Amino acid sequence: MKLSAYSSIAAVIVLLIALPWFSSSNVVISFMIYTLIIAIAAQGWNVLGGMAGQISFGHAAFFGTGAYVISLWQLNLGLGAWSGLLVGIAAGALVGWLVGFLSFRAGLRGSYFALVTLAFAEVFRVLTNASPLMGGASGLLLPINYGFEHLQFSKRTYFYWLTVAVLSVGLIVVRKISFSRFGAQLAAVRENEDAAKALGINVLKVKLKAITLSGGLAAAAGCLYVQYFLYIDASLAFGPKVSVEVLLASMVGGLGTVFGPLVGVLGLHLLGEAVKSFTGEIPGVDMAIYGGVLIVAVCFLPQGLLGLGRKWRIRSAKTEQEQRT
Repeated sequence: MKLSAYSSIAAVIVLLIALPWFSSSNVVISFMIYTLIIAIAAQGWNVLGGMAGQISFGHAAFFGTGAYVISLWQLNLGLGAWSGLLVGIAAGALVGWLVGFLSFRAGLRGSYFALVTLAFAEVFRVLTNASPLMGGASGLLLPINYGFEHLQFSKRTYFYWLTVAVLSVGLIVVRKISFSRFGAQLAAVRENEDAAKALGINVLKVKLKAITLSGGLAAAAGCLYVQYFLYIDASLAFGPKVSVEVLLASMVGGLGTVFGPLVGVLGLHLLGEAVKSFTGEIPGVDMAIYGGVLIVAVCFLPQGLLGLGRKWRIRSAKTEQEQRT
């Protein structure tokens, strides 16, 4: 594949890396860290929901798995954060495979699969909330231990750059998939599973690959979340907020696109902050706004913001061509 296919990713990453030189405010850096963490999880959702067409309402199950695994890896086993990050990603991928195997083998599609993923996330939340090993309702609190080997940094900028690095891996992976045979198989499954089977595609295998990769990316986001905030509980890890955010980010930005989740989550979080500045810290106001945005996106932006941009460029090109002729 030509390197030019990755030039847009390189440009975006360079801009993100350079952000701290334009604004070193801790508020801005913290906002961007959380936004990019959700963008990583949304990129995972995009692989399954956008590229494979398997809508999930419960991606918090994978996000929370990564968060709890890396926490327990350090607190209970006394092992390193970097190895915990890898184990957390692997655990999220494994949970994704298990959820997919149980669901897809049973022939679940559409709303049935979406509800099953939601049920898995809720079961994980209830079990975690009741488990003393998981900290119960009090959650888990990681001790402050600054150092590269502990994945904790005294300057927020360093953690921000780490988050950008993980995001860049996700962008490259999705870009590579979109130009691969696997990407073509995902598109075939998304458009018509029966037709894909008729073409000789192993639909179950393709969907299992998609949900495994999706679970791993979401788990990576969960690992970064707990390493930055140093705290996690069942509601934060497995609650509906994460699942709604990653789903909505992909839909608003553009389903199945490389930059859709990033564009979507940036737009959502900026909108959320703007609303909070006017309404104050009203509990649940962000979820209410997300619900409104979802309705608008479904009704008026079926291809997301990136799709709207493409339409605008095509229309502008046609208008320019007509003026020349």
